[in-house]
Amino acid sequence: MKKRDILIISIAGIVVVSGISIYGAHAGLFKKEKSRTVTAQAQHQHGGIPQNPSTRMEKTEELPSVPLPSINIPYDKQQMIGVQTGTASVSSMIKLIRTVGRVSYDEKKLATINTRFDGYIEKLYVSTTGEYVRKGQPIAEIYSPELLSTQMEFVNLLKWKNIPSNNDEISTMLVKDAANVVEAAKQRLKLFGISDAQIKEVERTGQPKRTLTIYSPSKGFIIQRQALQGTRVEPGQALFDVADLSTVWILADIYEQDLPLIREGQKATISFPYYPDKTFVSSISYVYPTLDNITRTAKVRFTIPNEKGIFKPQMYSDVDISIGLGSQLAVPESAVINTGTKEIVYVDKGNGDFQQRPVKTGLRANNMIQILSGLNAGEVVATSANFLIDSEARLRGGAQ
Repeated sequence: MKKRDILIISIAGIVVVSGISIYGAHAGLFKKEKSRTVTAQAQHQHGGIPQNPSTRMEKTEELPSVPLPSINIPYDKQQMIGVQTGTASVSSMIKLIRTVGRVSYDEKKLATINTRFDGYIEKLYVSTTGEYVRKGQPIAEIYSPELLSTQMEFVNLLKWKNIPSNNDEISTMLVKDAANVVEAAKQRLKLFGISDAQIKEVERTGQPKRTLTIYSPSKGFIIQRQALQGTRVEPGQALFDVADLSTVWILADIYEQDLPLIREGQKATISFPYYPDKTFVSSISYVYPTLDNITRTAKVRFTIPNEKGIFKPQMYSDVDISIGLGSQLAVPESAVINTGTKEIVYVDKGNGDFQQRPVKTGLRANNMIQILSGLNAGEVVATSANFLIDSEARLRGGAQ
């Protein structure tokens, strides 16, 4: 046999023996011997009787908690990237909501002047929008055939009522009926909107009024005018709208994320940029129940005095609402990093070590953010350059 054939056969043998050894190691052929040895030792220790696996007490080691990722940044490098820190502390938090208000009419002091009968406007005492009227001031005179015929009926019934009776039973009954009919006619005139003074005037003179004078039911400014001299009016048709501006409403917009903090009765400071000497403290009188779908705001209402009439509807104002949130554990808002899936802070553990800590946050106020869990009072967190710390941690593979 040639040397080359002997060499080939030797190499093939070595390969086969190595393969068998590797296969045996993976298949556990050699573990069985070790297992038998261990079992034999156990039998020897316990008198040759192996323990029942179901009754053997096994001690389970508690898994250690997963350590929070941390990174070490030397002090010189901290100064280079501008690291600053702050302390988590329990303090009183005050939420300041600053918004814009708009002056509006006090809807409780709006009035509409109209008629309850058909007629024609023969004379106007108020002819321009914006004119100021007093309560009880004449507004217009209206001629109404229907009202005139009712007055004539009333006058005739008065004459019938005043006929002398013969003091007999029939005359007495007629007088009572006449009195009842006169009272019914008087009630019809009142239902038309004629005042008691006007009815007494017709009763005194015995002459019906050709036109009826309409009076203003309240003081204020004419904000809308539909009446024109000579035009026909119908029952319920609005002739004038009157607004009393002695008090006005301030309507302010509150964003939906701040609405849970808003309550009726909360105080607010209302100021006007063009009247720097006019500042009012007013309470929220009403929180409107609907939300604007476009601006995502709801309106709240304040009432302020306006005796001099300097505040005009549609003017703008500044509204500041201070809301006390009580004592809360908080850190500077810049300390919290929102990763998209969680919020984290970097706790300064000393000696340049910064530990990444997940936290749960709550309210935000005055550049502070409430910490609900994840931090304790007194712990120091990075408040500046923490994004650079987080980037460095990710580069080193220490951040999650």
